[in-house]
Amino acid sequence: MILFSWPEGDRLYRYEKTIVLVFGGKRRVLSTSVLNGGVREDLQAVFNHDANPGAGMACTLSAPTYEEHLINLAQDLGLEPERVSGLSTAASMENVAIVTESYRDVTVTAIVTGGVEINGGRVGDPADWYPEQGKGEQKREGTINTFVTISVNLPPGTMARALVTATEAKTAALQELLANSNYSAGIATGSGTDGTVIISDSASPLVFTNAGKHGKLGELIGRTVLQATKEALAKQSGFTPESTHHLLHRVRRYGIRAGTLYTWYAEAGGKLPRYEFMAVLDSYETSAIWVVATGLVVHLLDQHHWRLISAEELVTGTERIAKAYGFVTAEAVTPENVLKTWCMALLRSTAELAMENVGEEKK
Repeated sequence: MILFSWPEGDRLYRYEKTIVLVFGGKRRVLSTSVLNGGVREDLQAVFNHDANPGAGMACTLSAPTYEEHLINLAQDLGLEPERVSGLSTAASMENVAIVTESYRDVTVTAIVTGGVEINGGRVGDPADWYPEQGKGEQKREGTINTFVTISVNLPPGTMARALVTATEAKTAALQELLANSNYSAGIATGSGTDGTVIISDSASPLVFTNAGKHGKLGELIGRTVLQATKEALAKQSGFTPESTHHLLHRVRRYGIRAGTLYTWYAEAGGKLPRYEFMAVLDSYETSAIWVVATGLVVHLLDQHHWRLISAEELVTGTERIAKAYGFVTAEAVTPENVLKTWCMALLRSTAELAMENVGEEKK
C-alpha cells in the first residue's frame, strides 16, 4: 500500500514488514547504513525492515554479516542491492509515524519507527562490543530509524549538518519523555542501533547551505523529527508523557523497582505481606505528590552526578523538599542514600495510613 507521496514523484510503500521509499527523480542520500552508506548520488530507493520474528523470539540475520543480510532483504523486495540503502529494526512498520511541514518553497518530511525501552542508552555509556575478524555486532531490539526527506538541494556538507540536526531532535524527544538508559543511570539519548537516512532533491534549483538551528530548514527538520519520534514511540509501545507519569519510571534508571521498595519496607519493620504492599503502592505511584516531588529529588541527584551541585547542596535540597511536602525522613540523608531515604519517606508519610487500613480490614 502507498503510505505517502510527494509532488516530486517520490512514494512511500508498505509491503508486509517493510516500508520502501522509492525516488521519483535524482536524489542525494546520506545514509548511516552499512549497505551503500555515506553520501550517494545513484540510489533509487531506501527501505526500513521489521526484523522481529515474533514475541519472545530473538532477531536473527539471514547471512553471516549484517550487510549481506540487507542485500538479501533488498533482493526479496525486488530491489537492486547496489542501488538502494536500507535499515532494519524490531519495530513494526504499522507503527510508523509520518510528519511533514513546509515553509515557503521547502518541505521536510520525517518518517520514524522505533522503540527505546529495551535498548535505550546514553551516549558514553559502557559498551561491550569490539570488532574482531569474523565476529559481527550483535543486533539488539529497540531501534529508532529515521528517514528525512527534504524538497530542496543540499550539498554534501549540508546533508551532514542535517543529520546532526535530526539527531539532536531525536535526542530532544527522548529527553522530553525522560527515557531511561538501560546501561547507566542517565537519560537516554538514543538506542544503541539507531539508523538515519537524509534525502535531498539534488535536481531542485533551490540550493540550501545551512541546516542548523538558526535557519528555517533546521527548524523544520527539528520539528518534524521530534514530533515523529514521539508519535512512533507512542504507537510502538505506548511510551507517552502519560505513561511516564509514574513514581517507578522516575527512579527506574537508578535501579529502583517495586521489589526494591518492598525490600526496604520489610527491612524497616513493615508488616504487610508483599501482595498487600504492592496493592497499596499501586494506588499511590501515579499520584501527583509522589511523581512531582520524586522528580525534583531525582533531578537534584542528576545535577550532583553532572557536577552542577555539591553533595551538601544535594542533601540540603532533598531535605527541604521533604519538609515542604510534609514528609519525614527516618534516617540522615547522604549523597549515597538519597533515593532510598526519599522513597521510604514517601512510604511512611503518604502510604502509612493506607497500609494500616489494609491491616485493619484484614482483622
